[in-house]
Amino acid sequence: MKGDIGVIGLAVMGQNLILNMNDKGFKVVAYNRTVSKVDDFLAGPAKDTQIMGAHSLEELVGKLESPRIVMLMVRAGSVVDDFIDQLVPLLDKGDIIIDGGNANFPDSTRRTQALAEKGILFVGSGVSGGEEGARHGPSIMPGGNEAAWPRVKPILQAIAAKTKEGEPCCDWVGRDGAGHFVKMVHNGIEYGDMQLICEAYQFMKDGLGMNDEEMHQTFSAWNQTELNSYLIEITADIMGFKDENGEPLVEKILDTAGQKGTGKWTGINALDLGIPLTLISEAVFARCVSSFKEQRVAASKLFGHSVSQIEGDRAEWLEALRLALLASKIISYAQGFMLIREASETHNWQLNYGQTALLWREGCIIRSAFLGNIRDAYEKNPDLVFLGSDDYFRNILQNALPSWRKVVAKSVEAGLPMPCMASALTFLDGYTTERLPANLLQAQRDYFGAHTYERIDQPRGQFFHTNWTGTGGNTASTTYDV
Repeated sequence: MKGDIGVIGLAVMGQNLILNMNDKGFKVVAYNRTVSKVDDFLAGPAKDTQIMGAHSLEELVGKLESPRIVMLMVRAGSVVDDFIDQLVPLLDKGDIIIDGGNANFPDSTRRTQALAEKGILFVGSGVSGGEEGARHGPSIMPGGNEAAWPRVKPILQAIAAKTKEGEPCCDWVGRDGAGHFVKMVHNGIEYGDMQLICEAYQFMKDGLGMNDEEMHQTFSAWNQTELNSYLIEITADIMGFKDENGEPLVEKILDTAGQKGTGKWTGINALDLGIPLTLISEAVFARCVSSFKEQRVAASKLFGHSVSQIEGDRAEWLEALRLALLASKIISYAQGFMLIREASETHNWQLNYGQTALLWREGCIIRSAFLGNIRDAYEKNPDLVFLGSDDYFRNILQNALPSWRKVVAKSVEAGLPMPCMASALTFLDGYTTERLPANLLQAQRDYFGAHTYERIDQPRGQFFHTNWTGTGGNTASTTYDV
């Protein structure tokens, strides 16, 4: 009896995906570089299953049906390349390697092309949902060599999360690094969502003086509204969790946030592609600021920084805060899809934006109720450039604007840091402003660097230079965009 798929890597995600595959009737061969973990896994979580073990890559490959499928669930970077280099001599043409880790998408593009030259099919697949998702149904975002899709589709769609309608949260994304790019943007949106919720939490706690039980009840209530999502749900759970002393555990956790790099990659790619991913970038920087714990403690004493209590009807403030959070969350997704669209056009991936939203409906960290509305928006208008232009989302944004402005303004007045909600509002104001002050900026650039400018009374694409001082030159610098 040979295996349907081999999985390398027996950390939490790898083990849970293997168990998930076994539940769905697939025969899995498990391998880990530290081979004792294979035996521990077979004697523990995998006991009394069809799961087989391998103590070498040769044994792993030998136990698989042809064409062979090998899935890597190892740390991103050089470890993936090391395993690929060891696997290639053992594989035949038409065999498939899947990288299910958080790879940087240019690496997946490189691996797809390099392995294609050797006749090996590579799939770079984002997998989201954490430990629970991997065990019971993650969101899966495969890309790479499309010739591999018919062979891996039955396995990946079987183990993926399903919508209420039974649709798998897994479908082919696009060629080369498209799958890992979409996963990267997913993680960037995750950064933004988490920071937005943290800002709402601080507004409640430090601004409105709410205790953890009151916040638990508020987040639980919000999860019954348009804000219904995994992250709001777990935030409510966290607020209600007590430690062994009966006290809120969250208040005893050190306020320094970690990160693994995908949010940073998202921001870097946005800069490279010229997309104003302001909210997600601010979320990354907020984590950076949080890491300066000792500096912040010293600076708070130096500046005597304190937060003023927010007066007024608490229920009214909470509804205003809910609307501000909802509107900001929409902007986060809108910016993310702007980045996905630009990357798709730049790399000729021909991504389906509505289908991408469907991939995130269940199983992943950013799953939320309005992802179905995002899918509907792109099905109605596949050429939609800005998600906020869709009637459903435009109505929410316009309805939320007064409350959103009120919350951001009061936060600034009270001394509450609110980088993501404020940047989301500023982005929308800028995006919906017919004439921005960039005319002055272009004049400045032309004044000191002869960088030229266009005129409103002349056709687009004609560039002009002015000798502003009378002592400068008439020769213009090269015009270029970044």
